[in-house]
Amino acid sequence: MKRTVYITRKLTDDMIDKLSNHFQVRMWHEEHVPVPRDVLLKEIEDVDGLICLLTEKIDEEVLSKAKQLKVISNIAVGYNNIDIDFAAKKGIVVTNTPGVLTETTADLTFALLMAAARRVVESSDFLRSGEWGAWSLMQMTGQDIYGATLGIIGLGRIGEALVKRAKGFDMNVLYYNRTRKPETEEKLGIHYREMKDLLQQSDFVCLLLPYSAEVHHLIGKEELSLMKRNAILINTARGGLVDEDALFQSLKNGEIWAAGLDVFEQEPVPIDHPLLSLPNVVTLPHIGSASVKTRMRMAHLAADNMVSVLTGNEAITPVISHK
Repeated sequence: MKRTVYITRKLTDDMIDKLSNHFQVRMWHEEHVPVPRDVLLKEIEDVDGLICLLTEKIDEEVLSKAKQLKVISNIAVGYNNIDIDFAAKKGIVVTNTPGVLTETTADLTFALLMAAARRVVESSDFLRSGEWGAWSLMQMTGQDIYGATLGIIGLGRIGEALVKRAKGFDMNVLYYNRTRKPETEEKLGIHYREMKDLLQQSDFVCLLLPYSAEVHHLIGKEELSLMKRNAILINTARGGLVDEDALFQSLKNGEIWAAGLDVFEQEPVPIDHPLLSLPNVVTLPHIGSASVKTRMRMAHLAADNMVSVLTGNEAITPVISHK
């Protein structure tokens, strides 16, 4: 009898065909609407594998319902939507999709940096609203990128890819990481700084570290007060890294110059969120990895992890493994 896999969001036909060659597949058929909690709780009871997105909270309640679940394949690099500790106790393998989205996310991070610095969205809105009456010397002036100082907090794969883009703009790159990387410093021509010093010295601060309870609101009122008045904060990691109330006040009061945000603490972000009311904030709907090629590669890697584990082999990219 075939093992059963449940997919929490509609995938492409070729993905379903790949999985159906090995398993009985059940799927939530809505593409843009997350699977309802009650449906997930029912579906999880008798499946061997689960393919999910960050939108699904795979917590103790869900995992307790699972009678025969052997593997969770998360279509994301991050996995803070899954109770890893409880999954480990139940002997469930958890996998993610690292590596395949590195370059695409670095592209988006630098695009967001440029858009915030040069007021791209604000200028477009200014033109489209009919406010552009004449050219003036200081109209829509932004911040220079070429030759500026970039501070990266979290120097993983995406951070290193971002450095390469920054070097094309002759930027001076500083970084803070829990573990210092001397070989990477030499290879990429970058400089380590403690976080306080990085915040004080950088024109742009990019957050690229994984989220966990230990780094919740890593950037708050105190950290924002250390930044330059012309500094720009970019977050393409996780919304929980930033105290959004403190960021709103800092931006509103001119304590920092702008922000570019691809992620929020609550997603989808409420339309009445205070940060959405500010002209000096560029906001995106969590599209860091959203290129056609990359999203397909992520989905295929998730499926390959599922096939590998449920056919008795090692996970390809395990977060926790019990082989």
